[in-house]
Amino acid sequence: MYPSTELVEAGGLMAYSVNLPEMYRRGASYVDRILKGTRPADLPVERPTRFYFVINLRTAKALGLTIPPTILFQADEVIR
Repeated sequence: MYPSTELVEAGGLMAYSVNLPEMYRRGASYVDRILKGTRPADLPVERPTRFYFVINLRTAKALGLTIPPTILFQADEVIR
């Protein structure tokens, strides 16, 4: 299990990570509010709400693993 999808694309088995484009958009909204005069201390702390689940079936096959169809169905991306 890896913390970023890039490692799965490079050959890792699976990753469950935050959706980085969504995090960048949220960061931009913070910058916008700060530039409009909001004090950084007044901004709420936010946690990620969208995560990304990726499975590499080539790696699973090389390891002799069978990923159940219910898990594959939940994945956002399956590398074949």
